[in-house]
Amino acid sequence: MLCLGIETTCDESALALLKDGRLLAEELASQTDMHALFGGVVPELASREHLRILTPLLDRLFAKCGRAPADLDCIAVARGPGLLGSILVGMGLAKGLALGTGATLVGVDHLRAHLLAPGLEQQIPYPALGLLITGGHTRIYLIRSPLEFVLLGRTLDDAVGEAFDKTAKLLNLPYPGGTHIDALAASAEPETALFPCPYLDNDNLDFSFSGLKTAVAQFVHNHPLLKLDRLEPEPDHERIVAENKDLARVCASLNWSIARTLYQKVKRGLGKHQGVRSLLVAGGVAANTMIRTSLQDLARDHGLPLILPRPELCTDNAAMIANYGFILISSGYRHGLDFDAVPRGRAVPFDYLRSDDHSS
Repeated sequence: MLCLGIETTCDESALALLKDGRLLAEELASQTDMHALFGGVVPELASREHLRILTPLLDRLFAKCGRAPADLDCIAVARGPGLLGSILVGMGLAKGLALGTGATLVGVDHLRAHLLAPGLEQQIPYPALGLLITGGHTRIYLIRSPLEFVLLGRTLDDAVGEAFDKTAKLLNLPYPGGTHIDALAASAEPETALFPCPYLDNDNLDFSFSGLKTAVAQFVHNHPLLKLDRLEPEPDHERIVAENKDLARVCASLNWSIARTLYQKVKRGLGKHQGVRSLLVAGGVAANTMIRTSLQDLARDHGLPLILPRPELCTDNAAMIANYGFILISSGYRHGLDFDAVPRGRAVPFDYLRSDDHSS
């Protein structure tokens, strides 16, 4: 089965081809440099750029594999959650291709696709406890199977990635900020009492990072010399550390507070749901060095394998969309041409048709 994956939920235009679950090729166009000027993603610019670049990307992808649209058996497209305008561009391409080729069409939950991305390269033992950490989402799931997800906890306000990005903006570091904060943090020891580990004085698995974001903003306001003189698209981390060791310490302290918060919530989740066979961590923030190390220690202490995607599969990508689409279609699920996009803030419905249902 040849499956095309399409990902346009935010600022990455991504396409991938899978053959029977094996990745053949992928194409990615990042908009990072464009949005770095604004300190975050501008939705209208993102959707326009998707519209401009997707067709050339598709041509390159098929040329790379010696394939053509007529060879497609299925098309998987991210339907959300994300930026509505951006999602609609990808869905328009997917529905047009499905209509023109007769390929089976399936809309994919972007968040579930993130969590199952490691399955492209390794087996995932189920049931698993899954931690999703992205720019817009911080969630804990009990994953009983690739088709059974139970949401155990979510962010009540700001996601962990947003805390990193907003801090970077305060410090005059470019978007996406988490990468730069992690790089600077590697050169310093954290001051563990500098920032709070937020929303731990409870017994639930939800998150809240708005208080931490406020604490960091107040600290930077009171220590203006932490802020870099100018915003550089590609900052020299070694030079910054040499000139501003306090900044590196602050980045390391923020890293520690976030990693410790995630550690404690996931540990609580493991205590409440004994019997899981693996700890699964995914999303763009899963590339953070201190978070990966902290959760590796937690998994080892519980005798569990830590399932992590390689860094390229942490960020938004089409391989994960094609992978989950292949899982859905192989399990007998599909969509007609009438399924909707799902913007951020809404849950993605499990509204699939069964493959023996020809009503659409």
